Amino acid sequence: MTHWQTLSESIGSGRVVWIGVRPSRSAPVVARREIRLDPASGISGDHYAGHTQRRRQVTLIQHEHLAVIAALTGRIVIPDLLRRNMVIAGINLHALKSILFRVGDAILQGTGYCHPCPRMESALGAGGYHAMLGHGGITAEIVRGGMIRVDDEVRHLQHD
Repeated sequence: MTHWQTLSESIGSGRVVWIGVRPSRSAPVVARREIRLDPASGISGDHYAGHTQRRRQVTLIQHEHLAVIAALTGRIVIPDLLRRNMVIAGINLHALKSILFRVGDAILQGTGYCHPCPRMESALGAGGYHAMLGHGGITAEIVRGGMIRVDDEVRHLQHD
């Protein structure tokens, strides 16, 4: 068994459970059933399209961490409060932080952790920023564009 086969088995696969875009800077996040990703401009319909660093074109958060954040804040946590583009279930997102992975038709490169911003205090209440520490998900760059839909598979790409 190769290193990459072992890595593939240990990472597994997941699926997209929620997608959101931010139409303007301070507007609420809008849930979508699908989005189009473009390597040159980012997420179609998002206010950062064409204006963000390539390393932060897409933000993803782990579905299983929503319950942890809720427990730490004492409130129900819905994805749009967290201002991420995708919620992913069933796969350890931190394992994708520095590797290529496929989501739907698109290929992304994990580029780092998505640290919380001070807006989490107003979104989640006092302590929201600290509740998000270590649970904010990852950022990614779009390597190959395409459509992403709710329920699409998320899987790391093996190297030959």
